[in-house]
Amino acid sequence: MISILDTLSRDYLHGKEEVLRLSMIALLTGGHILIEDLPGLGKTTIALALAGITGLSFGRVQCTSDLLPSDITGLSVFNRDEGRFTFLPGPIFNNIVLLDEINRAMPRTQSAMLEAMEERRVTVEGVTHHLPDPFMVFATQNPSDQSGTFPLPESQLDRFLICTGIGYPPEHLEKAIIASGGIRERIGNMAPAASTADILEARRNVETDIYLSDKVVGYIYALVAATRSHGMIQTGLSTRAAINLAQAARAAAFLEGRDYVAPDDVKGIAVAVCAHRLVMRADQETADKGELLRALIADIALPLA
Repeated sequence: MISILDTLSRDYLHGKEEVLRLSMIALLTGGHILIEDLPGLGKTTIALALAGITGLSFGRVQCTSDLLPSDITGLSVFNRDEGRFTFLPGPIFNNIVLLDEINRAMPRTQSAMLEAMEERRVTVEGVTHHLPDPFMVFATQNPSDQSGTFPLPESQLDRFLICTGIGYPPEHLEKAIIASGGIRERIGNMAPAASTADILEARRNVETDIYLSDKVVGYIYALVAATRSHGMIQTGLSTRAAINLAQAARAAAFLEGRDYVAPDDVKGIAVAVCAHRLVMRADQETADKGELLRALIADIALPLA
């Protein structure tokens, strides 16, 4: 997995090391990732590259205000020759599913994703269909102040293990990107460097072989508890958020080649896992959640590993 990240950042996606690392952490923990940033910064390209180099199947949904749940999950159509209805699976039945501009879809369609993201299955016309394993949603979201957007509710935001941005690349890298043009064609010809079995084996290693000490668990709890008593925060982090933080820290340690979680693994991943789950008080809605979380983390002493 480490070599995959090196290949992607060295040969294809210069300047995007951190978002690639976070995407791999989501894949290794069975989580989903939400990328929030302006159009044109490479959100879709990152999802395509991750699917290409892992050899996983890829599906894409361009979200619009008239998108229906059945456009994502699939639907049953009547087969005249067989005299019965046949289910036609939608793009959700892929290993990596890109939901591009998810906040342009109506709330009803956004809600249709909840069962798929949480339960790894969809129910269509009373019949339950299981999704492939591994399964990962790679959603992109435009800033909420853009026209035609429907903000994701807290319950759906909580389904994303990680939320992050991309940002503009450094000047020298952006000039190189401008000079060399797009890389979609190169990504389309990318040879897989891993198999589905490799991904599933790496997941098992992250879950069972990476040690999480009681001191680190205590550090995670201290962070979660601090959000629940802060004056600017209406609703602090849930138990699910704490579990997700521990899972992500395990994956971060795995990518560093260690078999144990260090407190710095938690500290380094906490903003990406936790900031989007905070519900601020009404008079604090414009506050920067990431900065607030960094301030809370700074006040909590790192335990001795």
